[in-house]
Amino acid sequence: MKNGRPDSEYFYWRWKPRDCELPKFDPHKFLDLMRDKSWAFVGDSISRNHVQSLLCTLSQVDQAIEVYHDKEYRSKSWHFPSHNFTLSVIWTPFLIKADIFEDMNGVSSGDIQLHLDKLDILWTEQYNNFDYVIIAGGKWFLKTAIYYENDTIKGCHYCPGKNLTELGFDHAYRKALQLIFNFIASSNHKAYVLFRTTTPDHFENGEWFSGGYCNRTTPFQEGEIDLSAVDTTMRNVELEEFEKAAEHGSGKGISLKLLDTTHLSLLRPDGHPGVYRQFQPYAKGKNGKLQNDCLHWCLPGPIDSWNEVIMNMVMGG
Repeated sequence: MKNGRPDSEYFYWRWKPRDCELPKFDPHKFLDLMRDKSWAFVGDSISRNHVQSLLCTLSQVDQAIEVYHDKEYRSKSWHFPSHNFTLSVIWTPFLIKADIFEDMNGVSSGDIQLHLDKLDILWTEQYNNFDYVIIAGGKWFLKTAIYYENDTIKGCHYCPGKNLTELGFDHAYRKALQLIFNFIASSNHKAYVLFRTTTPDHFENGEWFSGGYCNRTTPFQEGEIDLSAVDTTMRNVELEEFEKAAEHGSGKGISLKLLDTTHLSLLRPDGHPGVYRQFQPYAKGKNGKLQNDCLHWCLPGPIDSWNEVIMNMVMGG
């Protein structure tokens, strides 16, 4: 809104699950439940969006104090003093070890080097500090990457001209999820873990780099849109590997739950910043092609419903 988006209807749509009375998120109740506890969101920039939404709502009750940030302000921690509650976001877009050569504007100077047999220690070394963890990823696996195992190149995704075997993003994502779930299952620290499914984008008539846009101001109706082939593949991998992990971990005291927000997110093409990720994009004197953001979310709005679902799950609903 500060950047100039004129409409505000996306604030007020709420998800209504079938056969379920989902109460509106209650920040007082949430903070009471989280007293003397810690929560971490582990993943990419969609996880950052989720944390922003949660912080916005919780600040109605208790003012968060930022107690940590990394050099690039991607990973952060906040403390809510009146409830002794700590909230963290850990930026690790692949969740596994990755050498990334992108600047803060997404400009790349080299192919990503992805190690399919090693988790990112940025989150695993902190895992024991958290009572609740939300893990999510996926979208970064669509980028060009060279795949390693045992420090040896095994193949790649989308690397024409390199004479490497095309293994596909789904191969790498499956390997990553297997590592993640095995780590959780074998850990002596029994955190309450929620795995969030993939979040679809809503680019129309092009992609983010080819003029795609998202000008819709109302949600889709049920059945009006289908998940893309890429997102369907990604979600199928998630569901298959989660089911294996849940079956393997049953009876071992592991609290691993599926936070399936894919369909909810699919129905909200109105919830993105679009061109208003930038300040006053249509202002006089501005030159250049407008770039739309049809992946991340405006806040408050669509992502708030995720918090309502989470609270319901934590309370055993």
